[in-house]
Amino acid sequence: MTIKKEIRLHNIARARTKNKLGRTDMTEVLLSPPNGRPALVLNADFRPLSYYPLSLWCWQDAVKAVFLDRVDVVAEYDSYIRSPSFEMKLPSVIALREFVRQDRPPAFTRFNVFLRDGFECVYCGSPDELTFDHVIPRSKGGRTSWDNIAAACSKCNHRKGGRLPKECDMHPKIQPYQPSNHKLQDMGRRFPPHHLHQTWTDYLYWDVELNA
Repeated sequence: MTIKKEIRLHNIARARTKNKLGRTDMTEVLLSPPNGRPALVLNADFRPLSYYPLSLWCWQDAVKAVFLDRVDVVAEYDSYIRSPSFEMKLPSVIALREFVRQDRPPAFTRFNVFLRDGFECVYCGSPDELTFDHVIPRSKGGRTSWDNIAAACSKCNHRKGGRLPKECDMHPKIQPYQPSNHKLQDMGRRFPPHHLHQTWTDYLYWDVELNA
């Protein structure tokens, strides 16, 4: 094993997380900067703007926001940007100076429906080949709305067809509902990304156990 490879392996601490859905995921807590050196963006209350997808800005946008006094630098990488008359460390964590309210209703999108339902079929629990299903079919007056759309795998969607749940004995384990942004953020915490920089972990509220 080369010295460089050995150093790289020692610079990666592996963390095992078990999310609330019962699945076990592998998350790497990186001591070296991730590719592109993105900055974790926190709200003014020092909580991430978003957990899933994780709120990250490219280093160029982060540096621009610093110069415009829109953010405060909370943590830094050991990497620098330089010009003939200027030098600064790249920020790894930044916090907005103005609080962004999170209490407005979330957008009604396919992604948010899947996130609300935990990226699983509400009928069988499969995470594969997800589509969305009208619990009350449109042919029977069902609307395309938060309280009638649910995540469903293609197999269950095909099996249910245009029937009511009671007609085919297929009842969703989770009744469709309109979530709040706070609820979606809470759901997003169940899906930690594969890579986290060590400077981010103090601001991400996942239960991460570091192994030496």
